[in-house]
Amino acid sequence: MCGRFALYADYEALLERFDIEEAALAQDLYEKNYNVAPSQQIAAVINDGKQNRLGTFRWGLIPSWAKDQKIGYKMINARGETAAEKPSFRTAFKKKRCLIPATAFYEWKKAEGGKTPMLIHLESDELFAFAGLWESWEAPNGEVVHSCTILTTQPNALMAGIHDRMPVILSKGDEKVWLDPNIQDPELLNELIKPYQAEELEAYEVSGAVNSPKNNGQELIRKIG
Repeated sequence: MCGRFALYADYEALLERFDIEEAALAQDLYEKNYNVAPSQQIAAVINDGKQNRLGTFRWGLIPSWAKDQKIGYKMINARGETAAEKPSFRTAFKKKRCLIPATAFYEWKKAEGGKTPMLIHLESDELFAFAGLWESWEAPNGEVVHSCTILTTQPNALMAGIHDRMPVILSKGDEKVWLDPNIQDPELLNELIKPYQAEELEAYEVSGAVNSPKNNGQELIRKIG
């Protein structure tokens, strides 16, 4: 599962890293977020067949056929192994894939006396992207809600000691394939759903303050101990 992450890169770095030519998310609306939580509006990258575009989606996918948007609270993640077949995700898996930029993500490690929050990021401290799916849902009042989910997969060697799942982090080369709307072959896409290389990641304990989405500052990403 991936239930919290952080995106604290500068706006210009985000545009450059993901080759953004058109941004619905304007610079004055972009804010660094050290504690991204479900139901929040989050930055995401799609490709319209010609270029990459940066916009925002509500975190928690609402299928187009849903009767109530509350279903999104249960769909912040999609199991990568079955997303191509599940009714809630199969249309998006085929036609509506996105990248969800991040600088780090959090996971809670079981320990005596409770759970310990851990921060995981690239050792290089570079921006990376989760594999995501998105959908558009029309509310009874006509409002259109754009939402997304993060795919998960089996843990790598580093994550196995923390949790039994991890988010799908794409390599830069795989990002282009994942975004390409002309690619709809499930077998090819499923090859991209795999654990990220453990040797390229670092994990360390952080403050329990991250447990509350009300807390949002640089202190959340500081190493403890």
